[in-house]
Amino acid sequence: MFSRISGVIDVTSGYANGKGVEPTYRAITLPSNRMNPNNHAEAVRVTYNANAVNLRTLLESFFEYHDPTQVNRQGNDVGTQYRSMIFTTDKEQAKVASKTLEEFQKLLSNADFGKIATEITPLTHFTEAEPYHQDYLQKNPNGYCPDNSTGIFFNSVGTDISKNDALLEGKQILIIESSAYCPYCEKLKNNITDQYAGPIPLSFRTAEQLSGLSVKTPTWATPTIIFLEEGTEAFGFQGYMDPKDFYYALGKFSLGDEKVFQVAFENGTDQRFCKEYRIFKNAKDGIFVDKLSGAALFDTNDRFDSKTGWLSFRKPVDGAVYEKRDTSFGMVRTEIRSVSSDIHLGHVFSDGPNGARRYCINATVLNFIPKTPSG
Repeated sequence: MFSRISGVIDVTSGYANGKGVEPTYRAITLPSNRMNPNNHAEAVRVTYNANAVNLRTLLESFFEYHDPTQVNRQGNDVGTQYRSMIFTTDKEQAKVASKTLEEFQKLLSNADFGKIATEITPLTHFTEAEPYHQDYLQKNPNGYCPDNSTGIFFNSVGTDISKNDALLEGKQILIIESSAYCPYCEKLKNNITDQYAGPIPLSFRTAEQLSGLSVKTPTWATPTIIFLEEGTEAFGFQGYMDPKDFYYALGKFSLGDEKVFQVAFENGTDQRFCKEYRIFKNAKDGIFVDKLSGAALFDTNDRFDSKTGWLSFRKPVDGAVYEKRDTSFGMVRTEIRSVSSDIHLGHVFSDGPNGARRYCINATVLNFIPKTPSG
């Protein structure tokens, strides 16, 4: 979080102000040191350009993005090494820190939080942490960011609670993200949600913006992905999910028909001339999309009637599908899967019109979107 503030030059993880304890992660986390008042505190040393950012800005971020009322813990992390501390190197820093704490206490009190436990003390010594602790989130791409913030900010008296009426109806996907920078939240957006165009509405909230919803999964880790039905959690996941896992969970949530789920995730096959095939085979001027992700897969301009009882296309939308060798049932075939969600779509054969390829596709894993008049 500090490293993303304009004007910050360097942020180093380390251990500060312990006595009689070796400044290593292994030593400070020993059971004998769990509640040792002389234990080192896990800390960060922030080097910044005072002409570009002031100490007050850094301290406001410090108070806003953790819970300073917790004693010897942050969320599920318990021990004296997790105590809330500000280590100062001169009297002016201590003065600014005390003033900032005093103002934040007023904001917290107005929102019914307790007393700030943060200790402001002169720095006696600082030891850099092991290399694997530096830039930890960047080195561990498939995890979560702990978000223990109170939801109270210096520029507002209370928490901005979003209205959640729209989340109380039908099926919904809720992404709980951090109010601070969270690389795993960004990764989820880049790899999944920015491209998502499926029929189940998707919304973003912070942990403080869940008023009126029934959520049972702990929300201190971000991202946390909650699948809601009528405002009540059906199931949820803490941390980053890769696209394959996300769409498998979405399939469990949204594909009510077990046969459709089998087609999508267990390489099943539609019955010939199924209901969806009969609806889609004459659909006019539109795009067939992935039933989960909403990604465009096939165009009606490339559809033809193969008389087989399954939807047939000359080609897919560029980059929308990928091919995979299929040796099931004693045959050698080429399977077609969706790039966006990795669901099974069907197979491709070489018996299309005039020797062209025939993409034989299951209709139950598709939705149809008519083209607009502008095309």
